Amino acid sequence: MKLSICSDVFGKIPFGEMLDKVKAYGIGAVEITSGGWGGKFFVPSARDLLDNPAKLQAFKDELDKRNIAISALNCSGNPLVNNPMGKAHSQTIHDTAELAGKLGVKTIVTMSGLPEAKAGDVTPNWITSTISWPEYDGVNYMVEAVKYQWEVAAKWWTEHAQFAKDNGVEKIAIEEFPCQLVYNVRSLNKLVEVVGSDLGKMIGMNLDPSHLMIQGAEPIAAARALGEKIFYIHGKDARIERYKADVDGLLENLPVDKSVDRTWNYVAVGCGRDLQWWKEFFSVCRMMGYNGYVSLEMEDLTMSVEAGLQTSIDALNQTISK
Repeated sequence: MKLSICSDVFGKIPFGEMLDKVKAYGIGAVEITSGGWGGKFFVPSARDLLDNPAKLQAFKDELDKRNIAISALNCSGNPLVNNPMGKAHSQTIHDTAELAGKLGVKTIVTMSGLPEAKAGDVTPNWITSTISWPEYDGVNYMVEAVKYQWEVAAKWWTEHAQFAKDNGVEKIAIEEFPCQLVYNVRSLNKLVEVVGSDLGKMIGMNLDPSHLMIQGAEPIAAARALGEKIFYIHGKDARIERYKADVDGLLENLPVDKSVDRTWNYVAVGCGRDLQWWKEFFSVCRMMGYNGYVSLEMEDLTMSVEAGLQTSIDALNQTISK
């Protein structure tokens, strides 16, 4: 396995300066966000690079002269909801697949998206309670909502997987993010199933252990269950704040900057699970066949960015299965 880093953590600085920082940390690859919910600091527009060969070449040159690889292009967003955001994210994900082909990048990291609950709505609806009830006048509205959402997902993802394949993308790594249709192993397997046996082979998981931790799942068990469907890994930790979670549970909608009041927080690697856990996690992922990039995504708001980066890099260098 090799260490990478997600570009968003560096904020709004020139592309070359960002790459110099990556190099200074001793990291040889970068995961570049290209729109969606991620920043567009370093790829302001995938379409702009695609339509301007000189800009695309200059972009490549900045990477080549520092000998830095692109581990993946990240275009995480919600392409499935029927509103302006959904349409914009859908276009971004398509453009990113095309750009990946031009750059020779074989892996795209994104999210499944989450549709509205029925045709005509414009707000995503994440249904996590049982769909067995309630029922009114002979209709169970949540059963119909979930059925509709998966129909939307099957159509969009089948079309996009074909488009990505046609552009040379080999792997679409879906990040299992809460408030998305795919948020765990079972829902990832469902997406693969509805896309079908051929194109479904292109779809796997960007295994971000922090997102499973905050749902009460065990990422090591998830890695075993995923097997060859581990397409990419985010090195990101989370901490369950027991003095809060024991009272209020893990469902949390407070803003991320309210760290002291939340029942869980994203933290630097090693500040949630200890290094022995991380060694076992990476060992199991390697045992299941994954030997690609581990990309640091640092979102710890309990310390400075610099401290969080160095803490995480030190922890990952001690634990990834090189």
